[in-house]
Amino acid sequence: MASKNQKVLVAMSGGVDSSVAALLLKKEGYEVIGAFMKNWSDTKNELGECAWKEERRMAQRIAIKLGIPLLTFDFEKQYKKEVVELMFKKYKQGLTPNPDIVCNQKIKFPLLIKEAKKLGIDLIATGHYVRKNKKNELLRAKDESKDQSYFLYRLTQNQIKHCLFPIGNYTKKEVREIAKKHNFPNYNKKSTVGICFIGKVNLKEFLQQRIKPKKGKILGPEGNVIGTHDGVYYYTIGQRIGPRFGMEIEKKEQKRLSRWYVAKKDIKKNIIIAAPQNHPLNFRKEIIMKNVHWISGKPKCKRVLARIRHVGELLPAKIELDKKKVILKEAITGVSPGQAIVLYKGKKCLGGGEISFE
Repeated sequence: MASKNQKVLVAMSGGVDSSVAALLLKKEGYEVIGAFMKNWSDTKNELGECAWKEERRMAQRIAIKLGIPLLTFDFEKQYKKEVVELMFKKYKQGLTPNPDIVCNQKIKFPLLIKEAKKLGIDLIATGHYVRKNKKNELLRAKDESKDQSYFLYRLTQNQIKHCLFPIGNYTKKEVREIAKKHNFPNYNKKSTVGICFIGKVNLKEFLQQRIKPKKGKILGPEGNVIGTHDGVYYYTIGQRIGPRFGMEIEKKEQKRLSRWYVAKKDIKKNIIIAAPQNHPLNFRKEIIMKNVHWISGKPKCKRVLARIRHVGELLPAKIELDKKKVILKEAITGVSPGQAIVLYKGKKCLGGGEISFE
C-alpha cells in the first residue's frame, strides 16, 4: 500500500488499460492525478474531428468516475521532432524503425517524469503490461501475450525508479473484467493499433507524404527480373511480394511467386531481392546490434533469450558483447534492419539494440 497521500501522475489515454491502472492505484491509497498527453492532432475520426479530442473525453469520463483531476500536456512539437521526423529519416535510409520504442524513450516517460517533478510528484504510472523488481529492473508481464517490455527496453533504471506499472500482474481479460465491474464505459474498447499516438494508418500513404515513389526492379535470388516496385523504402524484409502490395508482377508469374518474400534491399540501386518462402536468403542467424542500450549495465551472461518483434517468440541465443553480436540458436525469417532486438535473462529485460546486418 502507498504511504498516506503519496501522489502519482498516471498517464491516461482513454483506453481500458490506463483507466484500470488509475483505479488500482487509487485503491492502494495513492493520491492519483490523471495526465492526458496530446502528441498528435493530424489523425481524424469518422466525423472529421481530431481523434485525440475523442480520447481525452473518454479519459475525462473515467477521471470523473474516479473523482480525480485530469491534466492535459501538449507534447506535439516534441513528438513530431523526436519521433515522426526520425521515422521518416530512417525509412529514407531503407530501415524499418519502431516509433513506439522511440516515443517511450524520448517523449512519454522523460517528459511525463519532468512534468511530475514540476508538480512536486515523484512517481508516474502507465498502463503498460510490464513489471519491475526492487532493483528497478524491467520484468516481462504476467500476461505474456500482452507483454510490452519490448517497447520499453530503452528505459533507464533511474526512470524505472519513478515508475509504477499497476497492471503488470494482471491479464488483459482480468483488466477488462475489473473495468466492467466498475462500469467503465471503455471496458470493451479495442486495443490501440498502429503507430503510437498516430493510430492505424496506411503506412505507405503516410510515408508518401515525404518520400516520393520511385520505380525499381524486383530480382529473384539468381538476379533475374521478376517484377517492379514503386520505392524500396516502402517495403520491409520479410514482407510478401505481389500486386496488392504495390508491386507489378507479370501475370504468368503471379501464381508461382505468391509465396515469395522481400529477402534483401539495395537502397542505393533501389532494388528489392525476393525469394520463395523457405529459401536460405530469407533466413538469418547472426544479428549485429547498433545503438545498444543496457537497462542495468552490460550483462554478465552469454546465454540469453532474444525477441525481434513485439510478443514474438523468445529465441535462445548467445551474445558476443565485444562484437555487439547476437547469434540465434536457429536461423529465422523476418529479421529487418531498423527494428529492435530485445534480450532477456529469464523474466528480466536486459536491454537490446537496433537490428543491423553490418
